[in-house]
Amino acid sequence: MKREAGWRVEVAYATPSRQEVIELTVQPGASIEQVIRESGLLERFPGIDLARSRVGIFGEIAGLRDPVRDGDRVEIYRPLLVDPKEARRRRAKPGTGRKRG
Repeated sequence: MKREAGWRVEVAYATPSRQEVIELTVQPGASIEQVIRESGLLERFPGIDLARSRVGIFGEIAGLRDPVRDGDRVEIYRPLLVDPKEARRRRAKPGTGRKRG
């Protein structure tokens, strides 16, 4: 019986001061959660809470149970500190008179 070779994937996580990208080989059909756990990033960054963190593949949001494919880059996203709309409001200068249409 022919055995399938493992798939090469990357798992990435970044803080404001540090980025980690772990390359590993996983079995075909492995889930995003399995790959993250195998990467060791949860031990390196104890603040990661998979129950609350969003994850994705190449910038597209995905679920922890979604399978990975050969060559995928799994990303663990940190929660936003400020809502993007609120951040834009804070940066906007009152009274500029600019209208968008």
